[in-house]
Amino acid sequence: MPSETNNQAKTKDITIVNVAVAVIHYEDKYLLGFRDAAQHQGNRYEFVGGKIEADESAEQALIREVVEETGISIAQNIIVKLGRLHHDYGDKQVSLQVYKIELTAQQYEQHKDCEYGLEGQAMTWVDKSKLLAGEYHLPAANKTILKWLKLPAKIAITYPLAHFSAQPNSAAAWVHYHRERLAPESWVYIRLKASESEYIAEQLMDVRPDILAILPYDNDYQHAKTTSTDALVEAKTNRSIVARHLTHSGLMEWFNVTQDITDSEQLLCISSEHPLIVSCHDITSILAANKLASMRIQQQLPPVIGTFLSPVLITQTHPDTVPLGWEAWSALAQLADMPVIGLGGLAPVMIDQTLAHGGVSVAGIRQFHE
Repeated sequence: MPSETNNQAKTKDITIVNVAVAVIHYEDKYLLGFRDAAQHQGNRYEFVGGKIEADESAEQALIREVVEETGISIAQNIIVKLGRLHHDYGDKQVSLQVYKIELTAQQYEQHKDCEYGLEGQAMTWVDKSKLLAGEYHLPAANKTILKWLKLPAKIAITYPLAHFSAQPNSAAAWVHYHRERLAPESWVYIRLKASESEYIAEQLMDVRPDILAILPYDNDYQHAKTTSTDALVEAKTNRSIVARHLTHSGLMEWFNVTQDITDSEQLLCISSEHPLIVSCHDITSILAANKLASMRIQQQLPPVIGTFLSPVLITQTHPDTVPLGWEAWSALAQLADMPVIGLGGLAPVMIDQTLAHGGVSVAGIRQFHE
C-alpha cells in the first residue's frame, strides 16, 4: 500500500505542459534559439515556441510566441501542421503541437542577422543539412521533428510490375523505365505488388544508388530473412531505404488484432528498423496511425514519419472511388499526429495547394516521373 500511495503522489507531481512549436525556415535555413543552462533541458538548441494558454488555440499561441520571441509576425504566412508529440522527461511531460512556417524573402532579410531574440536568448540560422545531421543538440522530444523534416516536397511512386506485363521480360522493362525516368536523389515508393519484389527493387537501387527508397512493409518477409542471400540483399540496400510503407489494410489489421493485448505485444506485431509511412483513408485509420506513432515513440523505435492520406481527387487507377475532396481531406489532415502526404489525382505543381490544406508533400505515379 505505501508504494501505491507513493506512485499516486509522484503522478500528481508530474506537470503536463502543452507547447506550440514553430519550425521557422527560409528555403534551407532554419531558425534555432538556445536554451539557458538554468532552463529545463538547458544548454540545448530549440525551435521557437512556448506554452499554449488556456484561452487560445495552438496556432494562436504559435503566432503570439513567435512575435514575442523574435519579432516576426507569421499571421499572414502559411502555417502547416507537422504533427503532435508527447514526451515524458520524468519530472515533466510535454505535449508538442508542431508547425512549419516558411518566411518570405523580405521577412528573412529583416531578421537574418539578428543574433538575439526579444527575450535576450541567442538565435541562429542553421543549414538544414547540418540540422538533420544532428550537429545541433536539441531536447529529446525534438528528435522526431528532425525525422519529419526529411520528407521531401514530392514523392514518386513506381508503376506496378503488371504495367509492363506485355513486355517479354517485365522485370527488366520495369527497372529500365524507372532507371531512366526517376528524378535524381528523389524519394521513391517502390510499389511492385509482385512476389520477389524486394529483389527487383534491389536491382533498381543498384542502377540508381542515388534514389531514396520507401519499400513495402511485408511482415512475412521481415520474419523470413534467414538465408545468407537475404542478409546480403538487406545489407546492400539498407543504405538507400528511408522508410517502410504500411498499407491501410495492414494498419487496420494491426489495430484490430491488438486491442486486447499489452503494448509490448502490440509492437512485436509490427516492428521495423526503419521509420514508417502509413496509408490512411478515413478517421478510423488516422486514429490507428496516431496510436501506432505514439507507441513507437514511447518505445524509442523509428517513428511514423508520414501518412499517405488519399484519395484527394479522382484518380485514373481507381476512377470509381469517391475522392475525399480538399475540404474533407484537410479536416482529416488536422487529426493526424504526423506529417500528411497528399495522394490521389495530384501533380507536383499542386504542392502549394496541398500546403494550404495542411499537407507537407504530394505523391503520385504518372506526373511524378520525368
